[in-house]
Parts: sequence; structure tokens; C-alpha cells
Amino acid sequence: MFDVAQKVAVITGGSSGIGRGIALALARAGAHVVALGRSSKNMEETQELFDSHELEIDLLQADVTDLDRLNAVAEEVVAKFGRIDILVNNAGIGLTGPVMEATADDWRWVVDVNILGVGNSIQAFVPKIREHGEGGVVVNTSSMGGLMPVVAGLYSMTKAGVIALSEALHIELAEENITVSAYCPGPVHSNIALAVGRRPSEYGESGYKVPPPEFAEFSKNQPYMSAEEAGQRVLQGIQRRDMFILTHPEFKAGVAQRHSAIEKAFPDEPINTERRDAIGFLLSSEVYQPENLPDSPVFAAE
Repeated sequence: MFDVAQKVAVITGGSSGIGRGIALALARAGAHVVALGRSSKNMEETQELFDSHELEIDLLQADVTDLDRLNAVAEEVVAKFGRIDILVNNAGIGLTGPVMEATADDWRWVVDVNILGVGNSIQAFVPKIREHGEGGVVVNTSSMGGLMPVVAGLYSMTKAGVIALSEALHIELAEENITVSAYCPGPVHSNIALAVGRRPSEYGESGYKVPPPEFAEFSKNQPYMSAEEAGQRVLQGIQRRDMFILTHPEFKAGVAQRHSAIEKAFPDEPINTERRDAIGFLLSSEVYQPENLPDSPVFAAE
């Protein structure tokens, strides 16, 4: 188990939605939380929320597409706290709709934030975790859309990439006692679906319509998971050092069907043993072996 008490946690996209929920969960568990965000309004609301709970939080303005700013933040955090132990790569945007309706700028924006933004944060903050040599945790927020790409092709493309990146980094950093998790939530009450309406001007026009105001009200009344519960489930995954943090059991049957479809697509023919032996290093990893897999999490809501 990883004890988060007194650990220093940096959360990108931490001033609203799921990120705010994760920040609350970590702060309640005793971590020193640094939340990054772009919106001054969201940051003010987060500060007020933490004040109401008598919890400490450091809020810093940063855009994950700006590597120089993230490097400066990393230095600022280490100057104040002496170290970084936890990185939650939560910043992201949601673009929902058919792939062929996307503009070139849609492609550029979703990749810049959801892929390069994760890469920038890894480059800025993970070296600080490695520096002290005592291990740590990195959580990369993906989505069930990365495992079930059925309604949002561009978004799912980026989130599937985050899963693959997380697994590779999990394997690479295991010897340094740094756990890397792919967090794949289903629907959570947040404002990610409205991102297309907060598009930076440099990304031009979108092929997708901005959801009408009533969409936000409709979403509020749906039986989605709360951001606070989602944050508590991430905390549990961090404590357990899980490689995958999955929060919505409703998706399990569909994911199993998808994996079955992949397995059935393999040629039904004998294995070429010479080729197998030559590429053995590509075929699997010990992290997937049954004896190395933890039991399924059991979550008890507070």
C-alpha cells in the first residue's frame, strides 16, 4: 500500500470536475495538494470549497500545452515542498462526434492537450519524483472511451494512447518503485463535454457544435458518478498501486466482448516457434501474469 499522508501531489486539470474530486480525496487523506488549472473562476471556486472543508491546497495557473510553464511549476513546487511524490495527469478535453466531421484544428487541439499535454507533464514532473529515489505514483487520466471507442473517435484515439503510454511507463519505472496507473472513468459529473465552447482562439473552428445550455442541466440530472466519488476511487487506486484504475463496473461486459473480438481476429493456425522465440520480448510482460495481478477493488462509499 502507498501511504499518501504528507506526500506532495501535483494534479493537472485539478481545479474542476474529476481533478477537483481527486484533489479533495488526496487532501483529506493528508497529502499536500498542488492543483493546476487554466480558469481563474474554477480556481476561485476550488479555493472556496477547500476553505469550507478546512483543507489546504496550492492553486497555480498553468496550461499543459506549455512545457516551459510546467517546468517552472515543477521547480516552484520543489522549492516549496522539497519534493514531488504523486503526479495526476488529469487535464484533458472532450470532443464527441463523428470522426469525419472534425476539422484539422479539432485533430490538432485534441492531440495537443490529451496526448502532448500528458507528455509535457511527464517530462516536467516525473524527473522530480525520480530525484528523491523513494518511489511514487503517476496517474494518467484516460477514459472508458479508450477501451470502448464507440461514440467519440478523436477523443477515444487520444485516450487509448494514454492507456498504452501508461502501461509502457508502468513497466519502465517499476524498478524505481514508481507505479504508473491508467485511470479510465466512465461518465462523471464534470464540465468536460463543454470544452468545445472554451476553445482557445489559436485552434480555429470546430466541426462540432457547442452543446446548448440545457445540455449541462440535463447532464446534472443523470445518474453519473460524482466527482468526489471518482476522486475517492482514484485515491484507492493510488493506495493499492493499481496499474488500471477502473471505476464503473457497468462497462465490464462490453470490454470483455471487445477483447473477445480482438482474440477471435488472430489467425487460427500453428505458432511459428522460431519467430515466437525471436520476438519473445514483444509478446508479454510479467506485469500481466495472473500471479502479479491484484484482487479486484471493493469500494465502500463514505
